[in-house]
Amino acid sequence: MKRNKQLPTLTKAEEEIMQIIWQLGPCLVRDIIERLGDEEIPHSTVSSVVRILEKKGFVDHKAYGKTHQYFAIVEKEDYAKHGISSLVEKYFSGSPKKLVSFLVQSENMNLKELSDLMKTLDNADKKK
Repeated sequence: MKRNKQLPTLTKAEEEIMQIIWQLGPCLVRDIIERLGDEEIPHSTVSSVVRILEKKGFVDHKAYGKTHQYFAIVEKEDYAKHGISSLVEKYFSGSPKKLVSFLVQSENMNLKELSDLMKTLDNADKKK
């Protein structure tokens, strides 16, 4: 993925299917349906969502006759970075420090996790 490329936002359904594609790697629509675990979901619905993901630049495909095998072209880590950056910008005035402070204050982060984070930050600082 290009570093400066702005990623479009995914709907809940699109993100659910992207999670499956990231887990499975190259896959067919029927593989996605199987992983969803709901046999009532029409093939055409999942196929439509996958084609939307393709138009948004998240997946591509290889054609084998009438069958298409889909694969991710946006890495999960890149989408996660985009999501975190967007979250920090929208809700924490662009400040990662405010995000961490929020997590600590809301008790979503225990002392061990905070200590591990501090070590990670210290190591990253030493690499710079």
